Amino acid sequence: MKRIIGFLTLLSLLVLTACSSQVTDPKTDAWDSYQKRGALTIGFDNTFVPMGFQEKNGSNVGFDIDLANRIFEKQGLKVNWQPIDWDMKETELNNGTIDLIWNGYTQTEERAEKVNFSLPYMANEQVLVAKKASGIQTPTDMKDKVLGAQAGSSGYLKFEEYPDLLKQYVKNNRATQYQSFNEALIDLENDRIDGLLIDRVYANYYLTQKGVLEDYQVFPVGFPEEAFAVGIRKSDKTLQERLNQGLLELYQTGQFQEISDKWFGDDVASKQLKEEAKK
Repeated sequence: MKRIIGFLTLLSLLVLTACSSQVTDPKTDAWDSYQKRGALTIGFDNTFVPMGFQEKNGSNVGFDIDLANRIFEKQGLKVNWQPIDWDMKETELNNGTIDLIWNGYTQTEERAEKVNFSLPYMANEQVLVAKKASGIQTPTDMKDKVLGAQAGSSGYLKFEEYPDLLKQYVKNNRATQYQSFNEALIDLENDRIDGLLIDRVYANYYLTQKGVLEDYQVFPVGFPEEAFAVGIRKSDKTLQERLNQGLLELYQTGQFQEISDKWFGDDVASKQLKEEAKK
């Protein structure tokens, strides 16, 4: 009887979950569907400060959160923010369980095989973070040291793609993978890893908020420069057009700069977005 009750409880939860979530047909241009339901779903890593993260009170905040909410509010659409396993982001998108990947998502050739991208809207680079007390100041100083990286991140992809820059030095030629940068930074603080490969924007914000930036070395490894963009299903052509239009309008009206100043104290727009906005 207990097993039957347990099964029925589980079944009811699954039914409620299915009814409460909207799965988009991944093979179609779904703009009409978004308009009919008045909403779309964006997948994000809810620990990635300051791009998009969850506060203690449960609210979702961040630079990307503000940008997306502002753009789709003008389109008459509500954004449902869906925390996801970052390592499964493209699978979630192409299964239709989310409609966009928007959370400090780096544009790469490998990812372009699976998704389309919006205009790149923000520049970024991968950096190595290590305690100053460790004496680590260059990639070669990581020889036989333990490295951490987020699973599925652009940093980890570049670690594998350019082995001569960092991989050849670190212990066992591998990186300890974490589900979130928060976990990795905690391990770095407690000396369970010696260095962390991470987005500069995250590293600077996190260490500044903790008041410990001066205790750490933050330096580039030599990987090519990056740009953040929004990941879109290849079939969603109209959504891609509306999103690009929204980014340009935000910059042309100064709203992008307003949001950027709120989170970074500076205009972090990519060179391409600035140039396109002038046309």
